[in-house]
Amino acid sequence: MLYRKDRKGNEISQLGFGCMRFTKKGNAFDFEKAEQEVMQAISEGVNYFDTAYIYAGSEELMGKIFAKNKVRDKVYIATKLPHYMLRSLDAIEKTFREELRRLQTDYIDYYLMHMFTDIEEWENLKKLGIEDWICQHLSDGSIRNIGFSYHGDSDMFLKILNAYDWDFCQIQYNYLDEHSQAGRRGLDAAYEKGIPVIIMEPLRGGKLVNMLPKDAHVAMEKSGRGYSAAEWGLRWLWNQPQVTCVLSGMNSSEMVAENIRIASEMTVGQFTDEDFETIEKIKTAIRKKEKVGCTGCRYCMPCPKGVDIPGIFHYYNLSCIEGKSATRMEFARNMGMRKDSCLASQCIKCGKCEMHCPQHIPIREKLAEADKALRPLPYKIGIEITRHIFLKNRKAKQESKK
Repeated sequence: MLYRKDRKGNEISQLGFGCMRFTKKGNAFDFEKAEQEVMQAISEGVNYFDTAYIYAGSEELMGKIFAKNKVRDKVYIATKLPHYMLRSLDAIEKTFREELRRLQTDYIDYYLMHMFTDIEEWENLKKLGIEDWICQHLSDGSIRNIGFSYHGDSDMFLKILNAYDWDFCQIQYNYLDEHSQAGRRGLDAAYEKGIPVIIMEPLRGGKLVNMLPKDAHVAMEKSGRGYSAAEWGLRWLWNQPQVTCVLSGMNSSEMVAENIRIASEMTVGQFTDEDFETIEKIKTAIRKKEKVGCTGCRYCMPCPKGVDIPGIFHYYNLSCIEGKSATRMEFARNMGMRKDSCLASQCIKCGKCEMHCPQHIPIREKLAEADKALRPLPYKIGIEITRHIFLKNRKAKQESKK
């Protein structure tokens, strides 16, 4: 296993174990199978294990495995605070203590504010006194490193990144999401600040393996490398010095062995020009199925009405790969719940965006198409109701602090 260092010099395995997708046995995780896979990974040098309060049963499972096998001192545990469920510092403390109990430990190595999408979420936590709370737990050692995980656009990511002296962060990033969410811009910004970046969804939940078009597989075969679809995605990530650790939701012994093999071979800068060309051919094959030829360059931004044009087109194109239902749900979560609405329905058809588009995309026309595809009536109603409740709860939190 190869390792990359965090800010404090700790060596993190460049392959991390995502603890959300273990095999189920009935309504619970299959303990024996999960234990075998986790211990296999630890024996081969994987030391970073990522879970969360809301991953039903995951923290308890990991705590039981680590305690039974007496390996707590051999692993780094990362888990997350569900701040969006909590309204007071007492509730935050109670939740943190529950996580410690579930994990059968008295400290968390890497603790994240879970699923930030907006700087206001951090500002609200600050009003609750989260900075003093973090300082206290860093001082007593019950938290060793503090960070956040993120789903949103790159501009907001940069605001959150610069709002506190974070020890690390976690973003969704892969060759298809290179210029969406935090994206390469966010990755580079974190690297420049010396902040380690943990990567989630490196293969988009397996969809960059199981749902690639035929031409993508042809490009891989013609490369002569003999890499699988998963290997291309993982190697592309580990080629980058900005990437500290790549999480994989492994749920088979074969997957663990394969990912460990790749992680034990791939170092920064190994990709050749031919390898990058293959990745581009894979992306080109994917784009042939896309609805809009948007490259995510963002020359169309900012929109005077706040429409996130590249973000909307990203999800519109993604629907061709992942299917409409899955994409609509992800779109609703990552874009529909933002404090400042960024939906295509805000477009006033002024045309400023089209004046700057290098691809000469009829943006106004395509935005209308995308909105219809991503927000059919049931989703439109669902997003509005959920967003109303979300913002109402947020306002209630603010008023309770006055």
